[in-house]
Amino acid sequence: MTKIKANGIEIEYELSGPANGPPLMLIMGYSSQMTSWPDEFHEAFANAGFRVIRFDNRDTGLGHKHHGILPDMRAAAKAMAEGQRPDVPYTLNDMADDGAALLDALGIQSAHVAGASMGGMIAQLMAIRHPAKVRSLISLMSTTSDPSLPRSDPKAQEALMSKPAAEDKDAVADHAVKTRLVIGSPGFPEDQAKVRARFAANYDRSYFPEGAIRQWTAIMATPPRTEQLKKLNVRALVIHGDADILIHPDAGRHTAALIPNARLEIIKGWGHNMPIAAVPTIAGHMIDFMREVERDRAEAFARPVTPGCCGRT
Repeated sequence: MTKIKANGIEIEYELSGPANGPPLMLIMGYSSQMTSWPDEFHEAFANAGFRVIRFDNRDTGLGHKHHGILPDMRAAAKAMAEGQRPDVPYTLNDMADDGAALLDALGIQSAHVAGASMGGMIAQLMAIRHPAKVRSLISLMSTTSDPSLPRSDPKAQEALMSKPAAEDKDAVADHAVKTRLVIGSPGFPEDQAKVRARFAANYDRSYFPEGAIRQWTAIMATPPRTEQLKKLNVRALVIHGDADILIHPDAGRHTAALIPNARLEIIKGWGHNMPIAAVPTIAGHMIDFMREVERDRAEAFARPVTPGCCGRT
């Protein structure tokens, strides 16, 4: 893993897979480090020939930290309700610009862009704000943030907003496991010891709960993408679980319905996590979709240019 300067901040990132493979950027969700992706997940894409780009969103992991800037959540919500610009250090728009700038810094012209949960929101905004950088959009267990969509199950909200009993590693890891049991996947049971070990390892890498406050206000301060998604001209795949109680499956259906010609996959028994048992199904849909996009790109580039087209005679 290494750092690079992009969009005015330092971004911690990691590359895997063949250097000449089609690029795939993976964007993690709320308060989660890039190491939260199961190894089996990003390895599936590397083994399938894709060049995988993972990175820490700002305020998580080893990425840029906005130390000491604590926005007022209530004031931000009030400003949004009144149609005013909230006083927050950044929004999801800035985080989408981070992803695009990282691709530029790495010399990558375009990539398949996939994001989970908040990362899916960021991926959508990358496609909206930087369409030339996005070969395809893959939105995983995410939402358009449209206010008409069903709210989270109260149990999921409570689990997400609760705090660990203490700040030591054992307490934080125990709390994370409990949260995951609430919002996780009934159809894909997990080895809880392995889950806990991953959370403990992430704690050792970087425990920074202050950043979660700013990421939450970034979500709050970013308007819904409903109208913008209708205008997208990008190949899109939306994957959601029918057992997701944090972001209702209707949010995935809504996303796919808005984006012209988007493909929707609803996975039975999948909740709001990335269990190893679900990786073959989720990654399989993604790999098939990206390979199809790559085939179509190759055919388009190979097609002879019509005389008089595109400035040619």
